[in-house]
Order: sequence, then structure tokens, then C-alpha cells
Amino acid sequence: MRSSETLPSLKNQDTLLQPSHSATRRTLEDTYTSSLPPSYSGPTAYFVRMSLAMADLGATDAHRERFELLKGSEQHKNALIEELLWKLENLNILYENKCLDHERETNANRNMQLQQTKLQSQLRKMERNPFILVLIDGDGMIFQDYLLQDGEPGGKDAAASLWTDVLKYVQSNLPDLPSDIKIVARIYANTKGLAETCARAGIVSKPSTVEDFARGFTRSKHLFDFIDVGHGKDRADDKLSEVFKLHLYDFHCRHILFGCSHDNGYARLLEELSADRQAVDRITLLEGVPFERELLLLQSTFRKTAKFPALFRSSKISIPQAPPTQSGTLPGVIRANSQQPQSSTHTPSSWASAATFSPASSVLSPPLTPSPANPSTTTTAIIPRNKHGQRIDPILKYDNSEVKRVRALKLCNTHFLRGDCPYDPCTHVHAAKPTKNDIMQLRVIARQAVCKYGTECDDPKCIYGHRCGAMREGTTQCGYGIDWECRFPQEMHFLDTTPVRTMKV
Repeated sequence: MRSSETLPSLKNQDTLLQPSHSATRRTLEDTYTSSLPPSYSGPTAYFVRMSLAMADLGATDAHRERFELLKGSEQHKNALIEELLWKLENLNILYENKCLDHERETNANRNMQLQQTKLQSQLRKMERNPFILVLIDGDGMIFQDYLLQDGEPGGKDAAASLWTDVLKYVQSNLPDLPSDIKIVARIYANTKGLAETCARAGIVSKPSTVEDFARGFTRSKHLFDFIDVGHGKDRADDKLSEVFKLHLYDFHCRHILFGCSHDNGYARLLEELSADRQAVDRITLLEGVPFERELLLLQSTFRKTAKFPALFRSSKISIPQAPPTQSGTLPGVIRANSQQPQSSTHTPSSWASAATFSPASSVLSPPLTPSPANPSTTTTAIIPRNKHGQRIDPILKYDNSEVKRVRALKLCNTHFLRGDCPYDPCTHVHAAKPTKNDIMQLRVIARQAVCKYGTECDDPKCIYGHRCGAMREGTTQCGYGIDWECRFPQEMHFLDTTPVRTMKV
């Protein structure tokens, strides 16, 4: 009974020792034999010893399997730890990069904010003094007679009226402009020529009245100026054009009112801007006299126009000639035809052109200075005109090859033909010694340029063309064709070339 109570745990053991385990078996036999009680002997002892040995051997294999499992687990654990460490290192690198990116973005945002603050400050400064620029060619935009006649007070009244009219126009047509916008006015003109012309036309009693008018206009407001450009062809035009270009894209200048309706020459300037919609929207064309033909063609592009009829004349200055004297001739005018009308009017295209008249040719009242006692001592120049009062250019015969030769010499037209070149320095040759034939060809070359004052020109020294030189004799066709590609306008083609009177200047 003792053996059965001592060995109950061996009943469930079914694992047998393998032959390969003989050494282990002997060791186990010796171990378990020495530990058995004396009553276990013989076969019983052997059976017990073997059962115990087999049980311990099976337990060892299970431990080995468990060890292998644990060993595999350690490998997985180590791999997991290595993977986690690798990911941690990568995360650290990414974190450092993100920190650098954040620092860079922070610095960039800070710099951008500083730049934005600076630009906003500059923008506020730029918005401090917005203004509207009124540019007027004073040789063609003519103030009303009553203003000119009033001298300096008339100039002040003209400035006040101009300021009021411009402000009303802005409020009605340009509502986006600031309410406190300033108005800057610049009038460019030959003041002396304007004064003399107004005196000859009977608008004022003496030239100094117009000079007082200009002075009053300038003194009336701080930003209003009547600027004298002096005598010279296109001087007012050139200055006006350059000031126009200077301010067109100026941020402070929000709009330009451009007074140029009398002169086709400004069409070239405006045509260059036709494709710039933003620039076109910043321009209003002021109308005094009706727009000339080429400017009318631009009205489909430059749709903003304005007219101040109480301020500017709608017609050109008309200078009537003096009535005949008892001898049947005008003072300073020679009767060249018995059919000559006894009175006629002449309308210059601008003050500047009218200023070129001789006092003897157009003054209603007696000349300011007495006539010479001996007329033969007076140097005169004859200007032939037809029955319509249009200037007639004498026909010049020339050789095309000679014209090309002289043109290549780059001689100065005004120097050799007029003797008073206004350009300093001049880009053409003054030092040459042309022959009489060269001078004749030079006149042909100068005639190919259109005179600004057209057929109404009264400058006896004018070297430019007053009719198209390409008109074919005996026809009404221009050599440039019927599409009016000729630089001369249409009205300077079909002229009556029969002189009926001459004007001595």
C-alpha cells in the first residue's frame, strides 16, 4: 500500500526513454534507486526507478520547448525594441526639421509683417496728396473775351471758374476719387504772342492786359500756373506732352484733364495710349473749339470729354483786315487784283499762329508805330493767297535724285532757310556751305513737312508746306492714292492756286 500511495503521480506518465538517452537513463536510475525506501526491491524498484526517470526526461523536453519559445520571444522583443528605437530616431530627425521649418516660417512671417507695415506706411504717405492735373495748351484753348479784357482780376476769375468747373466734373463723373482731392492747373502758351494777337483782334485794348490776365491766373491759387514758353514752333506742344507723360502713371495724379481740341498734333500722343485701358480711363479730353478731325477719330477710345463753355471760347480768334484807304489799298496790303474783296477775315488755328501776323496786315486801328516816310526803304515779303484767303505755295521744280542727295547731307532747314534755328544743340549740320541748288532742294525737303497752321499761316518766313506737293497736275488725285495715306490733310489738297491778292508783311 505504501508504494501505491507514494507513486500516484506516475500513473499518468506515458513517455518512454529513448535509446539515445542511455547515459541519462543510468544517471536517473542511480539517482532514483538511492532515494527509494528499502521495501522497494527487485522488479518493483526497477519499475519505479524507470518511471521516475522517464517523467523527469519528459519535463526536460517541455522546458526546452518552452525555452525555445522564450528564446523566439526574446528575438521578437529585441526586433521590436530595435524597430521602436529606429522610429524614435527618425521622429527626432523629423521633429528637428519641423522645428527648423517653424523657425524659418516664423522669421518669414515676421519679415513679411514688417514689410507689410512699411508698405502700408508708404501707401498712407502716397495717399496724402492726391490731385487732378489740368493741362491746357494756351495757344489754342482760348479764354472768353470778358475774362481777358478784365486783366488781372479776369485771370483770378478764370482760375476760380476753372477750379469750380473741374470740381463739379469730378463729383459728377469720377465719384471714386477722394472728396478732398487737390486740383493742379498748368497752362502753357506764348504769352507775348497771345497778347499781341488779342490786341490785333480787338479783344483787348493793349497787349499788357493779357499779360496781367496771366499774372492774375497764376496768383489766384497756389497750384495754378500760367506758364510762358516764349516764341517758337511747337514749344507749348512739346512741354505739354512731356508733362502729360510724366504724370500719366504718377500714383498721386489720379486723373488728367487734357485741353488740346484745336491741334491734330496731339493725336499722335494719344494714339500711343489707345491700347492701355487703364491709362485711357485716367484721361478726360477738354473741348474748347471743336475737336479736330484726327482727335474726333479717337473719341471712340477716349470717351471721357468735358466742355466748360462759360470759360473757354468755342471758336477761334478772328482777325479782320483793315478796310481800304482812299487810295484803294490797305495799310501794308498791296492790291494785286481788281476783283479783290474789300474785306475778309482770317482765322488762325491758335494764338501762336496768330501772333506771327504783321501789325500792318491785320490791325483794325492804326499801327502802334508810324510807317516809314520812304516805303522803298522797307523790306517786305509777299504772301500770295487765293480768293478764299488760303495761302498758296509757289510751285518748286526739282530732281528726285538731287533731293535725295541733299537730304543725305543732313543740313538744318531752319538755319539755312530761315536763319534762326531755335535748337541748341541742333542735331543737323550748320557748318556746311550749300550751293544755290542745294538751297533750292532744301526748300523742297522742308515743303514736305506739313505747316502746323495750314493754309491760314501768315508767317512770311515759314518754310513748311501749305498744300500737298504730290498733287498731280491737271487732276484732283494725290500721288499717295485715294485712301489719304498722305501726311497732308484732305483740306490741303484741293486748293485754288490762282492768287487774287498778296499780303505784304
